[in-house]
Amino acid sequence: MNFKNLIPTAFYIPLGMCALVAMPNWADAHGFAGDRFFPATISTDDPFAASELSLPTISAIRQPGGSGPVKDINISADLSVLVLPRTAVTIGDGYQIVKPADQRALTGFDNLTANVLFEFYENDAHELITSVGLTWEIGGTGRRSLGASSFSTFTPTFYVGKGLGDLPSSLPWLRPIALTGEVGLSIPSRAGDRSVSFDMATGRNQVTITPNPDLIQWGIAVEYSLIYLQEHVKDIGLKAPFDRLIPLVEFAIQTPVNRLIGPTTGTVNPGIIWSGQYCQFGVEAVIPVNSHTGNNVGVVAQLHFYLDDILPKVFSKPLINP
Repeated sequence: MNFKNLIPTAFYIPLGMCALVAMPNWADAHGFAGDRFFPATISTDDPFAASELSLPTISAIRQPGGSGPVKDINISADLSVLVLPRTAVTIGDGYQIVKPADQRALTGFDNLTANVLFEFYENDAHELITSVGLTWEIGGTGRRSLGASSFSTFTPTFYVGKGLGDLPSSLPWLRPIALTGEVGLSIPSRAGDRSVSFDMATGRNQVTITPNPDLIQWGIAVEYSLIYLQEHVKDIGLKAPFDRLIPLVEFAIQTPVNRLIGPTTGTVNPGIIWSGQYCQFGVEAVIPVNSHTGNNVGVVAQLHFYLDDILPKVFSKPLINP
């Protein structure tokens, strides 16, 4: 599949803006624990509270359908604002385009999501940060025929980031490695959906309850920062743009834990991120972990802006600073 044809031309406009404003010096960028810079990961959430904007995030994949492959494209955006010290609020939404073979495309918005994240511990010497958060998927705000639920979901989550820069100097090539992770419990506001249908055989209405399970959701990102390698381990002579690259692999997994015990689903997403002073660009493959998730490989790309560096007078400090 040629995913280039699926990504709107408008995506290249902000990417060009990112290239224009990128500067060699990015020492003031957010996302640091000690010497370690953690990029904003695409398929999982990083543990930092900061003012930032992801616009756009575009994913594309082909799914099997009854009359042929179905093209599934999602274009999303989210805005995070530091509202209190170490506390950020994020609002996000997505627009889905589903194109079955030989049929008109179905389009519509996903449910709105809101998240609050609080950084409660940071150890700069060990490049360690931990956070907690709560995500609210606001039911009924998206198009149900495209999979948006009519009920809300609440997901309390624990986040962690750890760089390996504190390893001994005898292991220099391992020190650029960093890991971020998250684990949460997704709790629906309604235990099940009730539907009524008429049974011609009995002449009576039949009531069906479809359970909505709680889900354990966890993700891990394994990163190898060439930025860290060049600046804190050994300058191996990489030049722009290769000296600003962070290859990574992300794992995004979920498992039902009650009411509807089903299979684990998720994806493995290998990719790369380029990070500048004001923004970053990343692209990843989306590989299903099993047949329950899907059969085809997709792609996801994201342009991400560091608002606290672009507009420091507005976003470098919390909106409320008690």
